[in-house]
Amino acid sequence: MKTLIKNIIRPLYYYIKNKNEREFIRLYDKWGKYKRYKKIDNIKFLNYCFDVPDLPSFLWQFKEIFVDEIYKFNSNTHQPTIFDCVANVGTSCLYFKQLFPNAKIKAFEADPMIAEILKLNLSKNGINDVEIINKAVWIDDNGVEFGSEGADGGSIYAPTNKIKIGSVRLKNFLEKEARIDLLKIDIEGAEYEVLKDCQDSLKNVENIFVEYHSWNNSKQRLSEILNILEMNGFRYYIENISKRKHPFIKNNRDANMDLQLNIFGYRG
Repeated sequence: MKTLIKNIIRPLYYYIKNKNEREFIRLYDKWGKYKRYKKIDNIKFLNYCFDVPDLPSFLWQFKEIFVDEIYKFNSNTHQPTIFDCVANVGTSCLYFKQLFPNAKIKAFEADPMIAEILKLNLSKNGINDVEIINKAVWIDDNGVEFGSEGADGGSIYAPTNKIKIGSVRLKNFLEKEARIDLLKIDIEGAEYEVLKDCQDSLKNVENIFVEYHSWNNSKQRLSEILNILEMNGFRYYIENISKRKHPFIKNNRDANMDLQLNIFGYRG
């Protein structure tokens, strides 16, 4: 009975205690019925203002980042180094700057249209010290075919809307830093190739976040990613983004992805 009462009361408790929870509910009530890929400018939230190319993805970014605070971490310096791969429209950069105003952030964003919105959003909110790199995070600097999706799902593996864009080898960036307090990797399916290329260059990374994507037309690489983290001395915690009932039956083989996980790596 105690558990039942807690489960009933918990949402009300969070609503009362957490102003960001209340803000999410306000935003969802106002914007939640909008269809995808409808650009709305000057969305006001908390003390900020953003241009948003896709309201549904922005709303759930806000929930994850500002309400659930999935990227929250501690640092013994007031100027931590953060690699944000990828930064999308800037929600994560905004959160990092709220957490650490003097943070040194490299924000990677492959999609040219989204990168322009990222620059504008940071500028209109008075954040002018984030280094924005409008190139795909990859295993070389030779450029890559990229499928622009118009929101937060652009990928080198997307089958449509392909454009040729510039790329950067993440390994080279990692090796230039004495210490990286947080390496965030949410690159829509390219995480295995990039981490494999960087596996000998993660010793200076204190915390790592990886969003793992299992595409139905590709081999699953989760064990190899976890092995790379283990070899580099990380302990990890895993969350299933797309929890599903009866997984033996509902195996998502008819979808583009059959598994999506958040992996949090930290020094033991």
